[in-house]
Amino acid sequence: MARIARPVQLPSGRWRIRWIDHTGARVSATFPSHNEARQALARRQTEATAIIAGQVAAPPPQKTFSDLAKNWQQTRGAAKRSPKDDESILRRHLTPAFGDLNLLAVTYDRIEAFKASRAHLAKQTLRNILNLLGAMLKHARRLGWLRADQVPAIERPSVRVNGKDFSYLRTTEEVQRFLRAARDEGDDVFTMYATAVYTGMRQGELAALSFDRINFERRLITVDRSFNGPTKADDVRYVPILDPLLPILRAWRLRNPGALLFPTTTGKMHQPCDRVFVERFHAVLDAAGFPRPTAETGRQIHYIRFHDLRHTFASHWMMSGGDLFKLQKILGHKDTSMTLRYAHLSPAAFVGDFGRFNALAVGSEADVLPLPRVAGTRRRG
Repeated sequence: MARIARPVQLPSGRWRIRWIDHTGARVSATFPSHNEARQALARRQTEATAIIAGQVAAPPPQKTFSDLAKNWQQTRGAAKRSPKDDESILRRHLTPAFGDLNLLAVTYDRIEAFKASRAHLAKQTLRNILNLLGAMLKHARRLGWLRADQVPAIERPSVRVNGKDFSYLRTTEEVQRFLRAARDEGDDVFTMYATAVYTGMRQGELAALSFDRINFERRLITVDRSFNGPTKADDVRYVPILDPLLPILRAWRLRNPGALLFPTTTGKMHQPCDRVFVERFHAVLDAAGFPRPTAETGRQIHYIRFHDLRHTFASHWMMSGGDLFKLQKILGHKDTSMTLRYAHLSPAAFVGDFGRFNALAVGSEADVLPLPRVAGTRRRG
């Protein structure tokens, strides 16, 4: 390997060294004194020789967070079910905070400072942002851009799954009022919303649902696709076609010979922000007379979101005495804790527990024994 064995003094008075690194590239650096330059040159040459000989590991390449973001979006992010979520988080939060930094500068302290700057966000939102950051830094390690000991620890805010109440259509009357208003909005809207209420399927699963996934004889729907490919859990599950839904789907099939159950007017698959999930959904809520409270930010919010039809299904399943573990399978929850938030709605949730402490009871008022009288005291009364 060709080497320049001595430093060269520049007109500025600084000393420049040049050497060939372990990749074969010619590299240079400058130092204020001849002694520093000479020592650095010897050190860099020795390091390059040791790496080429396999005696030490090569240092990670110098990459910025923007380099990582670009690689992530082209590889891992593009393969995700919802790549737009990553794009939004990167654009609004991570790239402005870390974009120009060398990956080695994305340290624990910088991440903590970033968290402090986003303290106004909801805990779940901040957790989602940090989850993406952590996944990207692990990806950098797999690429060889960071060593394992250079990936910082990330402390995420804890979010209790059952700690916050969820919105749903709470009574039979509310469900019926909602579906009657949906019917007035149009058969396509009514059928989609009724399917959501009676199956608990997610928005993307409804958009991707095709008639070849419906078995009318066995009364089962095979759920294995969403907006951008696989379902959220990336598996296949089976949802029963309940009695109220069966005639609705049969009638809809007779009027729609196409592949998709709920296509757009051009025959394509609906996308997340299409009118059927937003404007037309809000129009149904308004027509059904559901209140529209004003949020603290001043923007108008609605009684429920489209996703809350999934909560509506799960809640009424439990309120009608449905089995909790069957509900977990229908919803496709990997973690039982996600399903347990509906458990308290079962009418029999505590029936077997009312007498659990009977053996600890002190008895009725008639069974209370009088205390023995102690000499020198007077009985109150």
